[in-house]
Amino acid sequence: MAESYDYDYFVIGGGSGGLASAKAAAGFGANVAVADFVKPSPAGTTWGLGGTCVNVGCIPKKLMHISALYREAQSDANGLGWETKSCHSWEDMVTKVNNYIKSIQYGSKTELRSKKVKYYNAFATFEDPHTVKLVDGKGKEEKVTAKYFLIACGGRPNLGGYPGAEECCISSDDIFWQKKAPGKTLVVGASYIALECAGFLAGLGFDVTVMVRSILLRGFDQDIANKIGDFMERKGIKFVRGDVPSGFVKEGDRTKVFVRDKEFDTYDTVLLAIGRTGCAGWLNLEAAGVEYLPRDGKIAPNDLEQTNVPHIYCVGDVILGKPELTPVAIQAGRLVSARLFNGSSKKMDYTDIATTVFTPLEYGAVGYSEEEAIEKIGKDKIIVYHGYGKHLEWNLNHERADDMGYFKVICDKTKDERVVGMHILGIHAGEMIQGIGVAIKAGFTKAHLDDCVGIHPTFAEGYTTLTEVKEEGKELEAKGGC
Repeated sequence: MAESYDYDYFVIGGGSGGLASAKAAAGFGANVAVADFVKPSPAGTTWGLGGTCVNVGCIPKKLMHISALYREAQSDANGLGWETKSCHSWEDMVTKVNNYIKSIQYGSKTELRSKKVKYYNAFATFEDPHTVKLVDGKGKEEKVTAKYFLIACGGRPNLGGYPGAEECCISSDDIFWQKKAPGKTLVVGASYIALECAGFLAGLGFDVTVMVRSILLRGFDQDIANKIGDFMERKGIKFVRGDVPSGFVKEGDRTKVFVRDKEFDTYDTVLLAIGRTGCAGWLNLEAAGVEYLPRDGKIAPNDLEQTNVPHIYCVGDVILGKPELTPVAIQAGRLVSARLFNGSSKKMDYTDIATTVFTPLEYGAVGYSEEEAIEKIGKDKIIVYHGYGKHLEWNLNHERADDMGYFKVICDKTKDERVVGMHILGIHAGEMIQGIGVAIKAGFTKAHLDDCVGIHPTFAEGYTTLTEVKEEGKELEAKGGC
């Protein structure tokens, strides 16, 4: 007789990947459950269903980024005849953003009910390979069994272990729910999270300093990373390079920061954005026999998102070495369900995934960075085209005299200049790079870009007219625009 279980499919984690996989599996006729429970951050912040993206990531980050951009948009509007005077309320913004997030949470719960997916607001840990223990917020315990499991528990910010960090600092888990305006802020880190948060905080008018240990945006194209840093400095963000904090001490409502054990400065808010750790170590995976990397809190599955225990799968930020992006988790989660419950054999393709960094000047990227192309293809086998571009409205704003966008197209000379990487730095770069993501999947070449007639007057037309080849030691002339 076949062994019976409470569920066909049990998903641990109610973020984007877990929810997408659960709903897909239910659509294929499986009996599905989802468990999601948020442990409070060291600063005490917690939230509801939806995972990092909805609650403390993409959604609030993008909304606050847009809010901050409005300040510069007003300056551009002055050049077009508008008299613009306005003030910003941090508390009002946070309240409205949080209310929107709560509406998404409610919608997610409603959708699970409509698809007959059982939702447990409880913390799940393995008891054995087919059993999890669920503990809710009141300490009530329950055990359930499932034939298949999906680990989609994501990750949480790493506070670095600095003395006083947990008592004195906040992370991206906290900033989006903080009712009190952050005031004078130190952002520690050089990741996209650090620069995005520093960017919108400065754009909203706060005094912001970024402390950087080494390079900006490690893993991204370094030409672009440095241009982002230059742009942010021109907008008044201060950078402290080559240093890390050695400790933090509370001084009333403020935080005193020490560097190399010497007093550095005092801030209203210290935001640590120095990396994230997967939550695999929270799940008692040993009881299920699942191997993971304790240091990273992550799992290294096979190309089917399958752990070393064949009926246990994983998707999203808990996977080692894959892009930590919401659409990646969603796509992978749906494909796992399709293979398990709908006879599909399609695997997740993790290559050439477009992404955007929402710094004050957005950075859209797909494919290789220049550094990756040199490493994987060879310096003598690639050719790089690049050029500056200027948004039309900037030309009427004297404050934008030094502001430039930028395009970079990296091609493989051995394959008819097939485009292997494309990078856009400019307003709405995310909207532009999405279409390029389709083109790069289709294998387009530089000739296709050259043959494409641009839309005038747009910023994006700049990538259809690139002729300048990047050469070592040759300065690119700062011109572009309409």
